[in-house]
Amino acid sequence: MRFLETALPGVVVIEPDVHRDHRGYFLETYHSAKYAAAGIPGPFVQDNQSQSAQNTIRGLHLQLRNPQGKLVRVIAGEIVDVAVDVRPSSASFSRSVSVRLSADNFRQCYIPPGFAHGFCVVSAMAQVEYKCTTLYDPESEAGVIWNDPDLAIEWPVSAPLVSDRDRRLPRLAKLLEQLTRARASV
Repeated sequence: MRFLETALPGVVVIEPDVHRDHRGYFLETYHSAKYAAAGIPGPFVQDNQSQSAQNTIRGLHLQLRNPQGKLVRVIAGEIVDVAVDVRPSSASFSRSVSVRLSADNFRQCYIPPGFAHGFCVVSAMAQVEYKCTTLYDPESEAGVIWNDPDLAIEWPVSAPLVSDRDRRLPRLAKLLEQLTRARASV
């Protein structure tokens, strides 16, 4: 198993060892001691799964008061997974990183708390599964619009399928105001 740092500190790509033979394959999709040794803390307390059609963009999502770390993997199809550092005091604030995850490459991506997360489906369909370090808190959810020009994310699609909710997400500057208010209320 390999743990690969990305351009954003804390965002890690995991390449598991895949054992193949004439019957198929086997791999560990999670091992708490190995992940902890690589700086990926647990515990994970909630698992989520989504299925999306080609050209769908989901995100960019985060939770304000109960930030979630996410361990993302694809069990069918392929996506471009995106993490954006939205921690105002971070040296990498507003920077993003993109990683291709697929059922064929078995890669995973860990996105730490304090990052917005989203993905774009590049195959005909994709099923995405991810573990979260905190429970979903609807009162704490927030996000950034996928096409914020200040982020300049290079999405692999020009006319994406986006939910009404995600279409109404604010730009990063507006989210920064929300983050400031959320910290003041703690």
